[in-house]
Amino acid sequence: MTDEDCVLGVDSGGSGLRAALHVPQGLRRPDPVRSAEPVRTGSRGIDAEHFMAQLAPMARALLERAGGGRITAVAVGAAGMATLGDDLRAELPSALARTLGVRRTALAADAVTAYAGALGDRPGVVVAAGTGMIALGTDLTVWRRADGWGHLLGDCGGGAWIGRAGLEAAMRAHDGRRGGSQALLARAEERFGPLAGLPGQLYPRADRPAVLASFAPDVAGCAADDPVAGGILRAAARHIAEAAAAVCPRAEESEVAFTGGLFKLGEPLLAPLRDELAEQLPHARRVPAAGDPLDGALRIAADIAADRLRLPHDSRMLSVHSEGDS
Repeated sequence: MTDEDCVLGVDSGGSGLRAALHVPQGLRRPDPVRSAEPVRTGSRGIDAEHFMAQLAPMARALLERAGGGRITAVAVGAAGMATLGDDLRAELPSALARTLGVRRTALAADAVTAYAGALGDRPGVVVAAGTGMIALGTDLTVWRRADGWGHLLGDCGGGAWIGRAGLEAAMRAHDGRRGGSQALLARAEERFGPLAGLPGQLYPRADRPAVLASFAPDVAGCAADDPVAGGILRAAARHIAEAAAAVCPRAEESEVAFTGGLFKLGEPLLAPLRDELAEQLPHARRVPAAGDPLDGALRIAADIAADRLRLPHDSRMLSVHSEGDS
C-alpha cells in the first residue's frame, strides 16, 4: 500500500448498505455513510448492478470527504451471501475494478464480517443475534456454522423466536389453554390490539420476522415476575449456547463473543446464557466483541490489501478476487 491507498468496508443488510473508509495518515477519516434503501434481489440473488449503483456514489463521496486517495481493496459483508451471492461473485469484482480502480475484493457472508469485527483473526466462536441467530466458529482452517436458517426453520433463540414464543403464550392465555401468560397477553394487546385480529395483521406481512422480534423486549420485560416469560428466555439461552457449542473449535481454551441487538435485552437473557455456557462450553472464555460487522469488513479489506488475511477462504463464506477475476 502507498500513502494514497485506502480500503473500503461495506455491510449490506435488510436496511441498506453501510460503507466506511480506512485512510492513511494525512487524510481525514470520514464518517461512515448509509444508503437510502436495501439492495434488490432477483433471479440470481443479490443484484450486483443495483449494488454498484448504490455503492459507487457512496465510495466517491467518502473519498471526497477524506480529501483524496484511491481505493485499492474492498470487503463486502452481505446478508444472504452464502445462498444469494452468485451475481455478486460473478460481477462485483470486475465492476469495482472498472468503476473505482479496486485491485482486490473480498466477498463475505455477513456472519464472517461479524466474526472479523468481534474476534479479528483469532480462532473461536462468534454468535450474531438480532431478529435471527447464527453461530460461526473457526480454527482458522475451516468455517463451521450452526443455525441462521431463518424464522421458519431455525434462528432458535433469536429475536423472532423469542417474540413468537411470547405471542404463542399470549394466545394460550387468550384461549384459556395451559401454558399461557396473562402478563404477555396484556403486553401483546397493548402492542397489537385485540389478539383475535393478530393473525390478520401478521400473516400477510413480508416483514413477519421483524414484527415477531419486536415483541422480544416485552418478553424480557416480563421475565422477572412471569415464569412463562422467564422460561422462554431460558430456552432461548439454551439454544444460543447449543449453537455456540456446535461450532466451537476443540481447543483447551476458546474465545466466544456475542454481537447483535438481541443481547441488549440484558440480564433476563444474559444471566441464563452465562449458566448455559458454563454447562455446555466450560472451556470457553467469553470476551467482548471488539467491533461490529462494518468494522469486520474494514479489517478484512485491510488484510487483503496487505496480503495477510488469516481467516479461511471458502467459496460461499469468504472469497477473495484480484483485479480481472470473475
